[in-house]
Amino acid sequence: MKDISLLDEIMNSEANFIPLFSLEDEVKLRDEQVPDDIALLPLRNTLLFPGMVIPINVGRTKSIRLAQDYAHKNEPIGVIAQRFNNVEEPTIEDLYRVGTLAHILKYISMPDGGVTIIVQGVKCFNVEELTQTEPYYRCRVTPFESNDFDRKLLNDKNFQALLSSIKDVANRMVHVSGNMPREAAFALKNIESHVFLLNFLATNLSISVDEKQKLLETPDIQVRATQLLSYLHRDLQMVELKNQIQDKSRREMDKQQREYFLNQQIKTIQEELGGSPMEKDYQSLLERAKKKKWSKETSDIFYKELEKLQRTNTMAPDYAIQLNYLELFVELPWNEYSKDNFNLVKARKILDKDHYGLYKVKDRILEHLAVLSMRKDMRAPILCLVGPPGVGKTSLGRSIANAIGRKYVRISLGGLRDESEIRGHRKTYIGAMPGRIVQNLRKAGYANPVFVLDEIDKVIGANVQGDPSAALLEVMDPEQNSTFYDNYLETSFDLSKVLFIATANSLSSIHPALLDRMEIIELSGYVTEEKLQIAMHHLVPKQLKEHGLNKRQLQIPEATILEIIKSYTREAGVRNLERFIAKVIRKHTVEVVKKTPDLKKTIEVSDLKDMLGSPIFQSDKKIDHDVPGVATGLAWTSVGGEILFVEAITSPGKEGLTMTGQLGDVMKESATIAYEYLKAHALEYGIDTKKFEQNKVHIHVPEGATPKDGPSAGITILTALISAFTKKLVRSDVAMTGEITLRGQILPVGGIKDKILAAKRQNIYHIVLPAENKKDVDEIEELYIAGMQFHYFSSMKEAVLYNFNGQF
Repeated sequence: MKDISLLDEIMNSEANFIPLFSLEDEVKLRDEQVPDDIALLPLRNTLLFPGMVIPINVGRTKSIRLAQDYAHKNEPIGVIAQRFNNVEEPTIEDLYRVGTLAHILKYISMPDGGVTIIVQGVKCFNVEELTQTEPYYRCRVTPFESNDFDRKLLNDKNFQALLSSIKDVANRMVHVSGNMPREAAFALKNIESHVFLLNFLATNLSISVDEKQKLLETPDIQVRATQLLSYLHRDLQMVELKNQIQDKSRREMDKQQREYFLNQQIKTIQEELGGSPMEKDYQSLLERAKKKKWSKETSDIFYKELEKLQRTNTMAPDYAIQLNYLELFVELPWNEYSKDNFNLVKARKILDKDHYGLYKVKDRILEHLAVLSMRKDMRAPILCLVGPPGVGKTSLGRSIANAIGRKYVRISLGGLRDESEIRGHRKTYIGAMPGRIVQNLRKAGYANPVFVLDEIDKVIGANVQGDPSAALLEVMDPEQNSTFYDNYLETSFDLSKVLFIATANSLSSIHPALLDRMEIIELSGYVTEEKLQIAMHHLVPKQLKEHGLNKRQLQIPEATILEIIKSYTREAGVRNLERFIAKVIRKHTVEVVKKTPDLKKTIEVSDLKDMLGSPIFQSDKKIDHDVPGVATGLAWTSVGGEILFVEAITSPGKEGLTMTGQLGDVMKESATIAYEYLKAHALEYGIDTKKFEQNKVHIHVPEGATPKDGPSAGITILTALISAFTKKLVRSDVAMTGEITLRGQILPVGGIKDKILAAKRQNIYHIVLPAENKKDVDEIEELYIAGMQFHYFSSMKEAVLYNFNGQF
C-alpha cells in the first residue's frame, strides 16, 4: 500500500493541507484484502474512518510496542475504539465490534517518552475474537460487508440529491465553524469519491465517539448518508447559535468598553469643571441624613442604599431611580412633629369662625386636644364625617388643622381603584412611586398633619388592580398604622400621630371592616336659620372678596338671602346658595365696571327676578291632597332628606297589584305588606272586601326616573291605599315615615333628622313617626325642630286614624 499516491503526498509534505482523494485511490483501497489475523490497536476518544489520515498519540506500553514493530513493516494493523475510556487493559467486551484496517505512515518519538503515529484507514472489519494479548493485542477478523462501492449508486438520483444536500450543509459548516480546516471548502468541492466525502465529514464533525461508531457500523451507505446529514444539520444549528451568542456578547462587550471609555472621559471633564454630580449628590444626601431622627433600622437601610448609589454609574438608568428613592428618604418627616395648640378657647374660636354649627365635630376635636395636652403620646383618632353634600365636611378639615396648629393635607379617594395608589409601587417597576399617603406626608413636612381622606365611600372595591379598601385598613387602624408599610419605601412609617378625617355621603358603600375602625360623626343638612347665618357671616364676605368688591359697594340684606334660600335653592348644604350669591355679585360687578367704581347698591328682594330669573321653587305653596289616594312620606338619600308622594288608585278589573316609579325590592315588599294587611283588616276601615276582588290597584311614586328603595315608606303606602279604597282625603299638612308589619306594628327607621329638615323645607310641620324614633328626635337641637309637632305611634291603626283626622 505504500505506493498509493495519496500516502506519498502525506509522507513527503510538511504543509498543512488536505490531499484530494481520487477515484483511483478509492479503487486501490477497495481492493486491499483484510488478513484473517491482525495486530490490534485500541483507541480512546478516537475513531478512524476508511481513507482518512489522522495522528494518534500512543501512550500505553502495549500500544507503543505495536507501533514500534509495525512502523517499518508493509503490513496493516487494526484500529478500534474502546467503549469505556477508563479501561487500561481492555477485554473484547470493552471494544466495539467494528474497527478499521490501517497503515502506519509515520512514527514520531516524543520528548516525554510517548509516541505519535500517523495512520491512514483502509477498510472496515469485524472483530471475531482476541487471539493474543501480549506483547500487544492480536485478533481474528472478517471483512465488514457494505454497499459503499456499489456502481448503481452513481446513477441513483435520490442518492446524488442526498450527497448534494450534504455538500451544501457541509460548505455552510466550513464557513461558520472553526473546527474544520480552512482547506476543507476546496476539498469538498473537488472530492470525487462519495465514500471519502462521507468519511471526511464524519471525521471532522463535533459528534460523540458513539455516534461516529454508529456511522462506521452502518452497512447501507444511503442510511449512513441520511444519518450524517441529520448530524450536520444539528451541528450547524449549534454552531450558528453559538456564533450568535458570541457576536452578541462581543457587541455587548464592545458597547460596555465604549461606554466605560466615554464615562471616564466625562468623569475627567467633570473633575476639571469642579467635581462629579454623583459626589455632589452623595454629599448632599449625607448632610441631610445627619439631621434626621431615624431609628437604627431606618438608618441602616438608608446608608446601605447610599452605598449602592455610590457604586452606580451616573449615566446608568438605575442611578436616577436610586437617587429619587434616597431623596424621598431624607425628605420624609421621620419623627418630626409640629407643635399643637392646646389653647382650647382659641381653638374653639377658630372653628366657630370658619363653620357655623357642627357642634358634635367641634366638641370631639376639643376633647382630643384636651386629652393630648395631658398625654403627649396619645394616638390620634380616626374620624369619619358623614353627611349630604355641601354641609362643610371637607372644608372642616382645614379649619381643624388651623385650630390645632397642624399642617393640612387632603387626597380624594373618589373612583380610586388601584391599591398601589395607597401602598405605592415596588421600586423595581418602571415609573414606580410611593403611595399617596407617603407623598402627602412628604409634602406636609411633618408626621402629624390633619389628613383628610375625601369621599371614602366612593372607593372602588376589589378588582384586578387589588382592593384599595383593604389597603386603607392598615392606614385607618390606630393599632396598626404605627408601622404602615409602603411598597416603594420598603420600610415602615409611623402614622399613629396623623389625625385622619374621612368624609362620606353614605355609610352603606364603605367596607364593613373599614367602617369598624372609624369614629362616625353624622352631619345633617342645615335649616333655613343656619343657612342664613352661614350666608351672612361666611358666603357673602367670601364672594365679595373673590369679586373685588367690599361691603360699601354692595349690601345684601337678610330678607334677600332668605328669599334666595326659599325660592332658588332646595338642598341640605349651601353650595347652590353660594352659587346664586356669586351670581348676584357678578351682576353688580358688571354694573360697577360699566358705570363707576363708586357705585353703591343694596340688593332687594324685588331685584332677584332680574338677576336670577323667575323663582325655581314656590316655597309658600301648600301641598294639597285634593284627590283621594295621595299621601306624603319622608325619605332619606345620600344627599339629605326628601319628601315623597305616594299615589294609589283603584280601577274595575281582576284583582291585582301594580307598582311603578322604579321601586326597589324592599319598597315593593312594603307595598305588598300594606296591601295584604288592608285586605285582612278591610272591615275595620269600612271597606267592602269584595272591592279587592272586583278592582285592581296601582301604586305609583312620582319622579319615576329616580330609583327608590327602603322600608320606611310602609305607613305612607298603607295610608294612600286606604284613601284610594275609601275615597277619603289624607291630611295635607302631615308627612310620615315608618316600617310596617303584617301584625299592624310600626317599626323605627333611620335618617330622622334629615327627613324632618326636608319636611320643614316644604312647610310641613306635623310629622308622624314610629314611637321608637322619639329618642332620635330628642337628640336634635331645638333650632332644627322649632315650630314642628311630632306624633309617635307604634300601632298602624292609630297612625291611620290620625292621618285621616279620626274619620274611622
